[in-house]
Amino acid sequence: MKCISIFFFVIPFLIYGQNKFNTIDLSFYGQKIDLKNIQNFKENKIDFLENRNESIKIEGEILSTCPMKGCWMKIEVDRDTLLVRFKNYGFFVPKFGSEGKSAVINGLISKDTISVAQLRHYAEDAGKSSYEISQIKKPELTLSFLADGVIIKN
Repeated sequence: MKCISIFFFVIPFLIYGQNKFNTIDLSFYGQKIDLKNIQNFKENKIDFLENRNESIKIEGEILSTCPMKGCWMKIEVDRDTLLVRFKNYGFFVPKFGSEGKSAVINGLISKDTISVAQLRHYAEDAGKSSYEISQIKKPELTLSFLADGVIIKN
């Protein structure tokens, strides 16, 4: 009887411990997406930009997030930096602690010209000095991504 009770006491701990090491800690934001069918950005970049009305799912490293609200993030995907905004401001990502983590984003990609006013707003959100903000004088051509769902791998 003592053996049986030890067995039932020890087994749940072994199972729990095993699962803990085999799972990735994921945080979901916006529309629920999964880790299946992540597309290769480097191989498909031109197709993605030509078919801008088709939703894509790609993965990259988070470089920064909006420190005010978490309303945007910059990620690096195969040496390209994408400015990621969130559909209808329907969700936000953590303001701090996401840099260097991997993110899977689902949504629409486009080439975008960001106005001087918007660039200054982003610089203000990022805590740049008034001098740095005043030095922003030209719009910027960038790759933008409008995400409807995000997964951050913790």
